[in-house]
Amino acid sequence: MPQQSECNINFFIKKCNRLHFLMKKKNNFVSMNKQTTIYDIASKLKLSPATVSRALDNNNLVKPETKEKILAMAEKMGYQQNLLAKGLRKQQTHTIGVLLHEVNSYFSTSVLSGIERVTTQENYDILIAHSNENGLREIANTRNLFNKRVEGLIVSLAMTSTGTEHFNPYLKRGIPVVFFDRVPDDTAFTKIIVDNSHTGFAATEHLIRQGYKRIAHITASLQRNVYKDRHEGYRNALKKYHINYDPQLVAICSLNREDTLHELNKLLLFKPDAFFITNDFAAAVCIEELHRRGFNVPNDFGIVGYNNDVLGSLITPKLSTVDYQGVLMGEIAAQELFKKLKLGDEKQEPGKSMVIPSELIIRESSVKS
Repeated sequence: MPQQSECNINFFIKKCNRLHFLMKKKNNFVSMNKQTTIYDIASKLKLSPATVSRALDNNNLVKPETKEKILAMAEKMGYQQNLLAKGLRKQQTHTIGVLLHEVNSYFSTSVLSGIERVTTQENYDILIAHSNENGLREIANTRNLFNKRVEGLIVSLAMTSTGTEHFNPYLKRGIPVVFFDRVPDDTAFTKIIVDNSHTGFAATEHLIRQGYKRIAHITASLQRNVYKDRHEGYRNALKKYHINYDPQLVAICSLNREDTLHELNKLLLFKPDAFFITNDFAAAVCIEELHRRGFNVPNDFGIVGYNNDVLGSLITPKLSTVDYQGVLMGEIAAQELFKKLKLGDEKQEPGKSMVIPSELIIRESSVKS
C-alpha cells in the first residue's frame, strides 16, 4: 500500500511539472505575440504613459534626453504606432482617396504621379481604387473609400457611370471631391479638364489641311464629356471646311483591341482616307492592322491619336497625337483638393472648371510624304 501511494505521488509530481512546462511555453508564446503598448514602455522606464505618448508624438514638452530614451526603448520592444486609430480620435486620417476609371494606361499613371507629388508634400497618404469602366463598381468603391474615412476624393468617372448621387455622402459630410478628365455636368464640383472640343477640332483640321477628305472618327461613349467634346470638335472642323458629316464614318466602341479592329473593318467599307482616333492605343492597333493589309500610313491613310502615350513615339510611323498633361492634371487636382481641405466646411468655394493646356503634336502618321 505505501509503495502504491508513493507511486501515485511521483506520477502527480511529474504531471504537475509537465503542466508547468506547457503553461510556461504558452505564456512565452503569448508574450512573444503580444503587441507592445505605451504602458509596457512606461513600465520598463518607470515613466508615466502620458510622457511616453507625448514623446512618441514628438511633443516639445518632453525633454530631449527623455524622448531619446523612450524612442530607443520603443524600437527595442518593437512598438508600432497605430496611426489610423490616432487619426480617427482626431477626426483625421491624413488619407486622400483616388478613384480611377482604369489603372493600366500611361495617362492614369501620369495623373497618379502628379497627385502623389502634392500629397507627399502635404504628408498625406493616398488610397487608390479603380472602377474598370464599370459604373456599379464605381459606386461600390465610392462607398468603400467613404467608410475608410478618406478626407478628400479625386475622381475620374467610369464609362458607364450615371449621375452623381453616390458622391452625396461626401458633400453632406463636408468632404471635398474633385473630378478630373472624365467629369460630370454637375456644377457643384470642381473639375480639371482640357479643352477637348478645341483639340478635337485641331486634330481634324490638321488632317484636312494635309489633303484628307473622308476622315473617320473612332471614339468611345458620347455620354462621357471627353468623347462628346472631341466629337464636337471633329464635327466643327468638317463644317468649317465644308465637308459633309457622315455618321457612317463615326464608330463608337470601348477602344480595346478587339472592338477597335471590328470597327476599323466596318469603316473601311465606306472608304475613308484618314482616322481621328481618341486613344493612342486604339490608333496603334489601327496602324498595325493597316500595315498587315499592305497599306501605307500616312500615304494611304492619315492617323491622329489622342493622349500622347509613350507608345506613340515608339511605333512606326510615329503617331501624331494630342498632348494630355497627366502629371500636371494630377498636381492641379490635388492642389485644389488641399485648398478645399484648408478652407474648412464653412468657407467652401462653389464648384469651378479649370482647363489645363494641351496641344497637337504632329509626327509622321498624319503627314503625307
